[in-house]
Amino acid sequence: MAVVTAVEARPRRNVELVLLVLAISVAIGAYALVGIAAQDRVPTDWLTVGGGLAVLAVGVHVVLRVVAPYADPVILPIATAINGLGLVVIHRLDLADDRGFASALATRQLVWTALGVAACIGVLILVRDHRILARYTWTAAVAGFVLLLLPLLPVIGRNIRGARIWIGLGPLSFQPGEIAKILLALFFAGYLVTHRDSLALVGRKILGLQLPRARDLGPIIVAWALSLGVLVFERDLGTSLLFFGLFVAVLYVATERTSWIVIGMGLFVAGAVVAWRIFSHVQRRVDIWLHPFAPDTFDNAYQVIQGLYGMASGGLLGTGLGEGRPDIIPFAESDFIFTAIGEELGLTGVFALLLLYLVLVERGLRTAIGARDGFGKLLAAGLSFTIALQVFVVVGGVTRVIPLTGLVLPFLAYGGSSLLSNWIIVGVLLRISDAARRPAPAEVAG
Repeated sequence: MAVVTAVEARPRRNVELVLLVLAISVAIGAYALVGIAAQDRVPTDWLTVGGGLAVLAVGVHVVLRVVAPYADPVILPIATAINGLGLVVIHRLDLADDRGFASALATRQLVWTALGVAACIGVLILVRDHRILARYTWTAAVAGFVLLLLPLLPVIGRNIRGARIWIGLGPLSFQPGEIAKILLALFFAGYLVTHRDSLALVGRKILGLQLPRARDLGPIIVAWALSLGVLVFERDLGTSLLFFGLFVAVLYVATERTSWIVIGMGLFVAGAVVAWRIFSHVQRRVDIWLHPFAPDTFDNAYQVIQGLYGMASGGLLGTGLGEGRPDIIPFAESDFIFTAIGEELGLTGVFALLLLYLVLVERGLRTAIGARDGFGKLLAAGLSFTIALQVFVVVGGVTRVIPLTGLVLPFLAYGGSSLLSNWIIVGVLLRISDAARRPAPAEVAG
């Protein structure tokens, strides 16, 4: 008879430390190579940026040893590696800037990284049990919707490049939708964990699909209407798609009913067709997607065209860090940073980056599977899907698989709003993974 031996869960913090050292070493080495290739010398801020990134990452590692020793050992190193690569590419674009502000954007990105890491540490210290967040389900809903509507206010709202998704705070601008996606993921998880039985078990079966009752369609109709409202009034296709896609994904995880996917896709297609018929800014995006080289769309499609040319010139192995011309692409440090990597690191570098994102999402979904409570499962799955959907719509937009949406790559692109929100997501995933991997308390007899 075979003897089954229980495997004791181990914290694996030393594994995390080794992976962190590897991630930081690659980032620091690439930062130095950019300066040598572009200016024939090591950048003067090489140790400042590299040392700052190392201190921040090791700081989170030390906090994890104390407050979350069983957290997933892979999530933090991957987030650090992608963040470090973003600093490298942004610095490379700084050096190509003819205005003479070398290293300005990279230094600002490091400051935003510090704020994001501080928020991640704050989540780990203040939220000792992720189930406490379920108490704030409706508070998160109200706060999330308020943040989505803030850019529409006449005083603080800012219209930047045709999209009204920013608010101005003195000399700074912030994108509240980045924080709203976390709050809405929390709301969706808290709401669906208490209503999933009625959404999953009740309804009629038609053509092999278990369709819900009419009154149970209310939440998805409301989410669809709000996402269309964001698209119409803020002209933000990316946030609209992310918001609705997040809700449908969490709804499917909660109920395991394929009918919700079918209904969600049907509503999405209907809303997309209506928006394309009515709104000029959506028609412009679709025209750029379908006919970028047409005479009447060529000027508006300049960014897309240059991105395609840049990735084509990169080939399999790329031109080399500091050897290409990614600065020709407008807003290459934010919206089109993926094309800069494709040009200088080639298809190989692009695959490596996508693999990092894939592993990060996989570890988040593994955390969702291992969570012992329904709320933790849904929250981890929703946050993981948020990262996956952002990567898909950004990469799909710059490669013309789908129209451009206005989102940016998590941890990689320049922007404080995105960095702050994604480091908060890392903190929440680490907290849930600690509870999922921690050994269950032994039962006490009689």
